[in-house]
Amino acid sequence: MPGRPARLRRRPGRRLLGERGAAAVEFALVVPVLLLLLVGIMEFSKAFNTQATLSAAAREGARTVATAGTAVSALSIVQSAAGTLGIPTSAISITPLTCVGAPAGTTVTVTVTHRQTFLGGVLGSSGVTLTGRAAMRCG
Repeated sequence: MPGRPARLRRRPGRRLLGERGAAAVEFALVVPVLLLLLVGIMEFSKAFNTQATLSAAAREGARTVATAGTAVSALSIVQSAAGTLGIPTSAISITPLTCVGAPAGTTVTVTVTHRQTFLGGVLGSSGVTLTGRAAMRCG
């Protein structure tokens, strides 16, 4: 443009100088939300996996008692099926304790509970109690 001063023609980005740190500020505002979302997904996945493990362990225990096993053998089966969760025997409930001599149609129920705590208390310092339950007919 012939009518404009030369110094304005040399700096086409001069009007953008006031927005130099806008991307950094936006990044700083968004990162905590994204990190909280990531930690939430990880903690939910961990709890979901623990729930599936508890259900599978209860199912193994119920099958053991239902196929003429005893409660003692079922306790060890449940604990080994729970793996690294470290389920104590006090967290396992078996009703009835044996199917030997039980009337036809009796159902054995195994319940396993576990306290799931969250990473650093981000999603609740006390955690949640997860329960795995299985029922099978004796015989």
